[in-house]
Amino acid sequence: MESASVFASALPFLGTYTPKLDDKGRLILPAKFRAALAGGLVMTKGQEHCLFVMSFDEFRRMHDQLRQAPVTHKQSRDYLRVFLSGASDEMPDKQGRVSIPAMLRGYAGLDRDVAVIGAGSRIEIWDLATWEAYLADQEPGYADTAEEVFPNGSF
Repeated sequence: MESASVFASALPFLGTYTPKLDDKGRLILPAKFRAALAGGLVMTKGQEHCLFVMSFDEFRRMHDQLRQAPVTHKQSRDYLRVFLSGASDEMPDKQGRVSIPAMLRGYAGLDRDVAVIGAGSRIEIWDLATWEAYLADQEPGYADTAEEVFPNGSF
């Protein structure tokens, strides 16, 4: 069982959950994610109009990687600006609720029904209908992608 605990610590965020936002734009974090985010989290704009949610430590790791790109590289500057300008540090309350700022709710098109997915080192928050459409679009190519992700067939 030791390998299971090593796996859990390396990839704490797994699965799909479908909570609802309350009238104040708060989300109740899935119970499995609460301990890893109890000390606070950062949420920011992700790709495909979802939100990225990560622990402070993971955010620092990502930020450190982004800072290594040369400031003279326009794409790096652009990415860093969008990534950081949309970032918000939040602290879950005792019920595991976290506020999603209005600007981020607007970016991701979040209203009431959301999908919260585990994406390894981060969580992604999607509008539920957008997530379902994205997943339906991606699933047909999922098997074919395995060859590109695992080129030597080590899957």
